[in-house]
Amino acid sequence: MRRLEGKTALITGAARGIGRAFAEAYCLEGARVAIADIDANSAATAAESLGAGAVAVHMDVTSQDSIDAAIEETVEQLGQIDILINNAAIFTAAPIAEITRSDYTRVFDINVAGTLFTMQAVANHMIARGIRGKIINMASQAGRRGEPLVAVYCASKAAVISLTQSAGLNLIQHGINVNAIAPGVVDGAHWDGVDAFFAKYEGKAPGQKKREVGEAVPYGRMGRAEDLTGMAVFLATEEADYIVAQTYNVDGGNWMS
Repeated sequence: MRRLEGKTALITGAARGIGRAFAEAYCLEGARVAIADIDANSAATAAESLGAGAVAVHMDVTSQDSIDAAIEETVEQLGQIDILINNAAIFTAAPIAEITRSDYTRVFDINVAGTLFTMQAVANHMIARGIRGKIINMASQAGRRGEPLVAVYCASKAAVISLTQSAGLNLIQHGINVNAIAPGVVDGAHWDGVDAFFAKYEGKAPGQKKREVGEAVPYGRMGRAEDLTGMAVFLATEEADYIVAQTYNVDGGNWMS
């Protein structure tokens, strides 16, 4: 029997990258998946490619109305939500002296408030229906430490780890497990933008930072989206019922805690 047979999942930021890899892994394990994304067309394309087990849902995690509407639509299409993965996030970088209030607000609106209020809305759905659900938040190794050029992003992911701890302790009384995954450096299209930040602020040639961080991983390479799917599946199963408020590093050995 597939490990998520009969379960339904809502995954934010799932039209591409890590979120899409999660959706594919969940479908293969028997779950039905709502691919939630601010890019409705890309979400629809991703859902179509995954077949009958996936549906597309438009969601802007900075808008409570959009969060609520996406949850309502997911329930209409899938019946209920057993699993939430809070994956939607953005990256930014700048020296402390150049951080703008607008950049800070945007990152925290998506990475922190988006995680909190999507988690809250789905938890309320689970509680109302007596669902012993699973919530998985996407943190980062950046949330484990500071970085000279990445203060805002690091702080946002540290907040996700803290929210996971508090929500985990609070929601387990309702039978809802909240845990998180902290990836390291994960290859993908988003790294073009990350690399550009470091090219700008560290004077590196295009592609140099990406090569350097890959070489620094003890495993010997950058992560891939599929490296994270095993943990995402495990945390959604009954095998993880006794795991509460934890953040798991899946980073090739970059950080030990």
